[in-house]
Amino acid sequence: MSLRELVVLGTSSAVPTRHRNHNGYLLLWDGQGFLFDPGEGTQRQMTRAGVGSHDITWICVTHFHGDHCLGVPGIVQRIARDGVAHPVQAAYPASGETFWRRLRHASVFADTQVIAERPVSGEVATFDAGPVTLTARPLSHPVEAYGYRLDEPDGRRMLPERLRERGIAGPLVGELQRAGTVTAPDGSTVRLEECSEPRPGQSAAFIMDTRLCDGVFALAEGVDLLVIESTFLAEETSLAMDYGHLTAAHAGRVAAESGARRLVLTHISERYGVGDEPRFVEEAGRFFDGDIVLAQDLARVPVPRRA
Repeated sequence: MSLRELVVLGTSSAVPTRHRNHNGYLLLWDGQGFLFDPGEGTQRQMTRAGVGSHDITWICVTHFHGDHCLGVPGIVQRIARDGVAHPVQAAYPASGETFWRRLRHASVFADTQVIAERPVSGEVATFDAGPVTLTARPLSHPVEAYGYRLDEPDGRRMLPERLRERGIAGPLVGELQRAGTVTAPDGSTVRLEECSEPRPGQSAAFIMDTRLCDGVFALAEGVDLLVIESTFLAEETSLAMDYGHLTAAHAGRVAAESGARRLVLTHISERYGVGDEPRFVEEAGRFFDGDIVLAQDLARVPVPRRA
């Protein structure tokens, strides 16, 4: 069976706290593993969460502030040490190539050849990522930053009752899916459209440090799972704008206007304690009436089932 869930490895912003590690998010999707923004301590958090280097097929860095990338050296060296044999793609802003190289080769180790760099530039970049398309779009932050989106292609859902009516069973079902038509046992021709219905592909977006901008809404449009920074509460809106961040209220607005299904709030400023956490959900909920999750370290958040 396919597994589609977010493994939360860290949820703090600039510095880790007693309760929140630096950023780190592993999105597991049908055998692929997209590791977003591995901050300091990500390697250990993965061990605690029960996931490993062999689960990673993509490393996606939004920008090169330390809380979003200082875990790269440990992850790269762990991939090498564990002998990961499958290809691992690394996406990051092309303008930060110098920082990527420093992180990639931060210390002496037996290197690996499985990691392939995929620098991102321009207004939109797309990559073939197995069962999904990975898209990157620019955000609005004091340094160049990109958000990421995964899109599964649309497909069709087979209707068992229609298949039975037309006498299609066993290998004929697979043939119908592959070829689009099949000859039924009674000699009639059966078309795929007669025994199936459209199945919209699922999607997820990962949006870190940014002000509100066009890229935010384009990435979030209609996604099933929206993982988005909510560094501050609304009382610090001006501070958020100055430093290129969102508030929980902003995140709720993005989810509502974009038609997202599940909203995951994360990247919480160290100024807020455990007692402040309900306020993040409350503020986002003033705009978004869907499912809201305040991310906690080591939590697992499933992608919602198909609508």
